Amino acid sequence: MRCPITYQQVDSGKYSIVGLHSLSSKLNSLNDIPLSLSEIHQEYLSRAGKMSIQGVQPKLSMKLNIKENQFEIVDIKGKFILKPPNELYPELPQNEDLSMKMAKICNIEVPWHGLIYSKDNILNYAIRRFDRKGHNNKLALEDFAQLSNATRNTKYNSSMEQIVSIIDEFCTFPILEKIKLFRRILFNFLIGNEDMHLKNFSLITRNRKVELSPAYDLLNTTIALPNLIEEIALPIGGKKNKINHHDVIDYLGKERMKIPSKKIEEEIERIFSCYLEWEKLIEISFLSETMKEKYNILVQDRKKRIFG
Repeated sequence: MRCPITYQQVDSGKYSIVGLHSLSSKLNSLNDIPLSLSEIHQEYLSRAGKMSIQGVQPKLSMKLNIKENQFEIVDIKGKFILKPPNELYPELPQNEDLSMKMAKICNIEVPWHGLIYSKDNILNYAIRRFDRKGHNNKLALEDFAQLSNATRNTKYNSSMEQIVSIIDEFCTFPILEKIKLFRRILFNFLIGNEDMHLKNFSLITRNRKVELSPAYDLLNTTIALPNLIEEIALPIGGKKNKINHHDVIDYLGKERMKIPSKKIEEEIERIFSCYLEWEKLIEISFLSETMKEKYNILVQDRKKRIFG
């Protein structure tokens, strides 16, 4: 048995103490979500008009009840988001949780996240909301669709160059955020995430500084979604396919973002240093053996295309 929050081995129970304490130092056990998968989907349908969580994938808002050692579904003031499995796309919770953990390894900021069991022993993906501070304070957060006057229907009508322009216009320290953005673009291409549209990038204001928000919706969509045509959601130099070293490193990183060559080399070395840990993480993840193999093969293929 492994803890679905930390992937650590556990001798008894479903969660490790480290995993539980990552939620709260007062938590020493965690009961299953008191709903089955079908009941979770019913809750989503009944609450969809009441919650402020956007997105196509079914999501529910939750709070953690420490006294009851349990997550509870709520309409308002939820500190966590629950994403249940989707019958149309296999193993999405396991895929997203693994991808977020891989991002953290290469120093991409991510919120608390983990897999949690519902009462029918099904794994669901949970993530802490990063736009909440304390009990009632909400941090200013705007996604790049809002910042470029795009809508949910036009969130793909942009480019990576436009993403860079938004950072130049709004961020307090643009060059620092462009380095972080470059790391994320490189990471998302390497893991096969072709769905990083305008709404999957956001700016957050923390301590009077406007910066990239923690990363979210990181997912190997290439192995999850059938018959994908494009490799990336927003084009680089007009390209959405056959992306290579020149497109990402030379054109986008050096020419368009104007990131110094030394910093580019540091980011490449950072990614290279993560590969062994990525392989180990994929191996102990909650993906099926078939999906683990597909994930590994894709990462190795993308690595060769970018770095040779």
